Amino acid sequence: MTQPGGERGIIARIRQAAGSSGDLVVGIGDDCAAYKPSPGRLNLVTTDTMVAGVHFDSAWHPPLELGRKAASVNISDIAAMGGVPRFALLSLALTPGFGSEWLDAFMAGFLAVLSEHGVVLIGGDTVQSAHESVLSVTVLGEMAEGELITRKGARPGDVVLVSGVLGEAAAGLALCRMGLARDPGWQPLVGAHLDPVPQVPLGRVLAVSGLVHAMQDLSDGLATDLAHICAESGVGAEVAAEKVPLSPLLRKAAEICGQPPLDWALAGGEDYQLLFTVGEQEVARLCALVREKIGRELFAVGRIVEGGGVFLVEAGQRREISYRGYEHFR
Repeated sequence: MTQPGGERGIIARIRQAAGSSGDLVVGIGDDCAAYKPSPGRLNLVTTDTMVAGVHFDSAWHPPLELGRKAASVNISDIAAMGGVPRFALLSLALTPGFGSEWLDAFMAGFLAVLSEHGVVLIGGDTVQSAHESVLSVTVLGEMAEGELITRKGARPGDVVLVSGVLGEAAAGLALCRMGLARDPGWQPLVGAHLDPVPQVPLGRVLAVSGLVHAMQDLSDGLATDLAHICAESGVGAEVAAEKVPLSPLLRKAAEICGQPPLDWALAGGEDYQLLFTVGEQEVARLCALVREKIGRELFAVGRIVEGGGVFLVEAGQRREISYRGYEHFR
């Protein structure tokens, strides 16, 4: 049987077969689909699935935090296009004997995150699974048509920015696997893995600014997610190793785990920060605007170049790192 070429190959085959529609503005290949419900407005739709043993481990992921994460990673896709999340659908395929206490805690976490972002749960599905639990969430959002930011649009000369420190979720996962999930000293890292925060307010500021050329959220690691932007935009990128923001606690965890800290940032995934490109002349203006509106700092980590692929520049050496992050079916 011929294999379809990993996760990207599967998506490419589905994308080719799916076709399009006159009302569809963005289809398969970005963080959300976008379509026009009326002139000047866009609706956003995104869906994501979490499978036990692949995306979470119940041995250290409590149901309340799992519910929060299931909501957050989907809302993050709306943030990645600068939209406003509005409604959610939740489908649960649960193994027998999951328990009412587990369900109550999961739903408390899920609904808490929806409430934090003004999102209403409007339906879904529940079924029994014979093997592993599966959580599937769909989130619908909206925005003005002129504010939409996609993965397309990055231009040579753009500066590549990220919205926060990277690698902490991957470090937290490594610590959980070492049995340190409840160690108080590691809670910021463990929390980054168990309970990520979607960057909705920042996404709105970036969208309204009109200064951002391309954007997506960091779900699979800087190397892979920047490669997605480059592929959709027909450009390449260079990342300066010394500019990638790493926290002191992450560096400490890297020593404990015997892991190069930069690897977590480049390939670890699940940071759910925003990754975007801006014209060089507009970086200072955008940073000042974000600081004024929501008190956040942005980090410039590289630049967009002619050609293709993502390259890491470290100690005078340049090596390709395209798609070195997490990928299903690899």
